Amino acid sequence: MKSIILAAGYATRLRPLTETTAKPLLPVAGRPMIDHICDKIAELGEVDQIHVVTNHRFASAFGAWADSRAGRVPITVHDDGTRSNDDRLGAIGDIQFTIERGGLAGDDLLVIAGDNLFDFSLVDYVEFWRGKPGGTAIALYRCPDPELVKQYSIVELDADERVTSFTEKPANPTTDLVAIATYLYGRDHVPLIARYLEEGNSKDQPGNLVAWLHQRAPVYGYRFAGEWLDIGDRSQLLEADNRVRARLGMPTRDDYSLE
Repeated sequence: MKSIILAAGYATRLRPLTETTAKPLLPVAGRPMIDHICDKIAELGEVDQIHVVTNHRFASAFGAWADSRAGRVPITVHDDGTRSNDDRLGAIGDIQFTIERGGLAGDDLLVIAGDNLFDFSLVDYVEFWRGKPGGTAIALYRCPDPELVKQYSIVELDADERVTSFTEKPANPTTDLVAIATYLYGRDHVPLIARYLEEGNSKDQPGNLVAWLHQRAPVYGYRFAGEWLDIGDRSQLLEADNRVRARLGMPTRDDYSLE
């Protein structure tokens, strides 16, 4: 199994912090956000490579981070060549770019957005997925805030945990079960990503791929217990920083800073 971390966005809502630092490299409890994700991935003995895809603007910074990180799983950084929001490949475009650049077409893939912080076990997630032969899996979170639900993708499941409905940013949500950007694609489904793009579908928002895929192949939802932190703006970043600090016994802060 290989892992792809999506880190090619420009995080405009976090400017000026992200003028000079990519969002996944912003510190959370004193360490780059992406380090926390890689720690989780490293718990999976079957993952033998991590592929980080980023844009040209931050590729050298990610390269320096990868060179400085010690760990069991080797990290490869891919520069997708884009320089702004205007020419970006989009999350799904970046997945396919990394598959082609990294030669990953024959592998099972764990794909995670680089701004996703969570405390659930990826080992348990993979065990769930292995119990659904021939399927793709998505991680699901029960969102306690009805207004926040409207900003995410909602998912409905059947008795076998198979996805029966997937709706992006619903005006009137029918469930509080939302998808987070943590996906497991079986090697038999990986070629369908290229097919999705060849049909002219949206290259952005990885949930769009799942919305298309679940109508053509089995996709299952893993309901995890624990915290998930979606880091989109400065207040969410401060909350994530303080939650992880509190968990590690570090002092919390009134305002976020890079120090």
